Amino acid sequence: MTLSVATCASAAGRATSAPATASAPSVPLAALDQLWFQVAGTVCNLRCRHCFISCSPDNHSFWFMSREMVRGALEESASMNVGEYYFTGGEPFMNSEMEGILGDALDYGPATVLTNATLFSPRRVEALQHAAGNRRHPLEFRVSIDGPTAEANDAIRGEGTFDRAMEGVGRLVAAGFRPIITAMQSWTECETSATLCAFRSSLAAVGYDDPRLKILPPLLIGEETSRNRGYAPAEHVTHEMMCGYDLDQLLCTRARLVTASGVYACPILLDYPSARLADTLTEATRKDVELSEAACYTCYVNGAICSNATTGTECCEG
Repeated sequence: MTLSVATCASAAGRATSAPATASAPSVPLAALDQLWFQVAGTVCNLRCRHCFISCSPDNHSFWFMSREMVRGALEESASMNVGEYYFTGGEPFMNSEMEGILGDALDYGPATVLTNATLFSPRRVEALQHAAGNRRHPLEFRVSIDGPTAEANDAIRGEGTFDRAMEGVGRLVAAGFRPIITAMQSWTECETSATLCAFRSSLAAVGYDDPRLKILPPLLIGEETSRNRGYAPAEHVTHEMMCGYDLDQLLCTRARLVTASGVYACPILLDYPSARLADTLTEATRKDVELSEAACYTCYVNGAICSNATTGTECCEG
């Protein structure tokens, strides 16, 4: 889906006459391919130095969703042709109803949980294996590990988190799952091949051969502004930039985020009131999304960063 020539012509006119404070471009929902749930709100057992919504044990800006809340949104989405359901936080497995929530979701479609994998006891993994067993739809896991070694990961996610996450990954793999390992790129581009190689080696050590890897660009909001930097004034999406652009690259044209406090444009912009669209999912699907926040620029440049698409795992020789 791309913008029409008429839209581009209109944008060109604005480029010559509009003031610097001109409104940002907006995009409609083309289809509800993905439905996201902020099941743990902003509550997390970790305090990561790069978290774009500053989740932590004591961040209660958004609270947990109950199983009943999630079930209501699932029922509301039943006629909307949703292709995939995603569950995020915070740390989803701090929600005591998570296993039941996933069981409900798998009645409707494929489900993916974004997790740090540090809370995966053998008993919990067994429960997840049972929840996924003999179901028509698959259960996926995306595990956040931000470096291939304890030194690299723990500098961002906290002391001891690498070993705990890798143990969780090993348990998932032993139970028959093939989790997607996601890492924010905190290294230079020329180090990518060696980093992927190191990831493969570390994951093989816990029994995960031929791993699925997904490298994410940094989002320069939340805690990342202190660890790295914020967005520059020029890093905003303009009307001119949208001319001929493939809108399918933007999550907000294909998804919505349900929270305990309303429905938002996407999981990245949870902290931004401008991204809150409506009280209900049905209302939110009728609203266009304005690309007014700086974080929209990262999605514009990189495209589809929230999908399950993985990174090639080619690595160094020797």
